[in-house]
Amino acid sequence: MHQFIDYYGNTVEISFEDHPYDKKPKHVWVICSFEGKWLLTKHRYRGMEFPGGKVEEGETPEQAAIREVREETGGGISSICYLGQYQIIGKETVVTKNIYYATIEKLHSQEHYFETVGPVLLAEIPTNIKRDKRFSFMMRDDVLLYCMKKINEEI
Repeated sequence: MHQFIDYYGNTVEISFEDHPYDKKPKHVWVICSFEGKWLLTKHRYRGMEFPGGKVEEGETPEQAAIREVREETGGGISSICYLGQYQIIGKETVVTKNIYYATIEKLHSQEHYFETVGPVLLAEIPTNIKRDKRFSFMMRDDVLLYCMKKINEEI
């Protein structure tokens, strides 16, 4: 388990154990690769980020992850695996997210991408991402750093 303070001053804990914070989290975040590149989406207000969002009624977190990737990028997933969980301990609420790593087999063009403007492919994640305002605050904290280290160790 790792702990740090995020962009908004909240305490964040991340673990790569099996659902250490919540067996049924309400949010997901999916780190995606497609043809050797990173597949992100561009949120209308926050900037570039990996897809993710809320688990809808009747959905499992994994189903939500697959749906969010499709809605926000047009990506069809060929494989998806659970990486870990993180929780954001705010002043009034605690938000827990499952983190997944997905390999995308195909990008489908869509008329709209919900709250995003669609897919963005990057050959690499910038080393100075913490200071790069083109990226969402979610991409600029240590969750991404720990996840990329975990992915590089396992994949």
